[in-house]
Amino acid sequence: MKKIDVIAIGGAVLDFTFYTDQGKVFSTPENLTAQRMLGFEYGAKISPTESHLTLGGGAANAAVSLTRLGFIAAIATRLGADEAGKEILAKLKKEKISGQFVQLDRQAPTGYSFIVALDKKEREHVIFAERGAFNNFVFKPKDFAGLKCPWLYLTSLSGKDWQKNLKAIFNFAKSRDIKIFWNPGAVQLASGKRVLANFLKQTQILMVNKDEAIELALSGVKLGRKNPNHLNRPIYLLNILQEWGPKLVIITDGKKGAWGYDGKKILRQKILRAKMINTTGVGDAFGSGFLAGLLAEKDVSRALKWGMANSAAVLTRVGAETGLLTRQELLKKVK
Repeated sequence: MKKIDVIAIGGAVLDFTFYTDQGKVFSTPENLTAQRMLGFEYGAKISPTESHLTLGGGAANAAVSLTRLGFIAAIATRLGADEAGKEILAKLKKEKISGQFVQLDRQAPTGYSFIVALDKKEREHVIFAERGAFNNFVFKPKDFAGLKCPWLYLTSLSGKDWQKNLKAIFNFAKSRDIKIFWNPGAVQLASGKRVLANFLKQTQILMVNKDEAIELALSGVKLGRKNPNHLNRPIYLLNILQEWGPKLVIITDGKKGAWGYDGKKILRQKILRAKMINTTGVGDAFGSGFLAGLLAEKDVSRALKWGMANSAAVLTRVGAETGLLTRQELLKKVK
């Protein structure tokens, strides 16, 4: 088995993006874990101003990104044995991504996402995700026999056996001295510190957005009757989460940029200005760009710049993978 730089573990789906100008964004600052909401008139029939069908999924996005940035990437996921699954496999092959760890499910269909986005400057969106066959994903260490791979890029896990898979992944990584970049999904975050504590201690890099960081912190911080408004500040969140075990914590916060903390130094990276068309896959672009930068330059500050440049490029195109940069393109943007 040839050497692989990174294996991305998680979903690979088809994204159907539906743009409309009939929704409304409103603020809910009293809800720390959902500070902005998107709403529509109850009972209304909404027509799109435009729509797009593209490829997505956290692991697929990361694998495509890492490959374009010059690394050998593979993906571990589960697809349906259907036309959508064939389409995704063809895309992976075109991007020169190893599909040797892709499982095919003859019972469940390939997953998809329905993305509702506003037809405005910000192009904010809400994603309805149907995991499909990936709910039946099983991580089998024997499938990776003889593997030489220094990193796993772990994204959202789903299905009734997600905890079993999570344990198997971390045990496998520990037995092979493989480092883990972890961008946990909603199901993992909802389980809280009690379930995730041991895994966080084995995590090399933990990446979450600010809302996710707040949700995770609230699961393990005793607040009593105190108003937890201080948790709205990334600096507090970085300290809390890093104390739980990850060697490095990355928190992204939309237009406010991103922060990194390794227990010694807090670093901040501002956003790069870009014409915002679509925000789907921006987090995946940042995370994979960051890891690529860290592997290439061995410097957290520079890696943050890589992540920001990659995510800014994705903002300018419709689809999670369309705007992902090659290394040559990225280095022109990162001085």
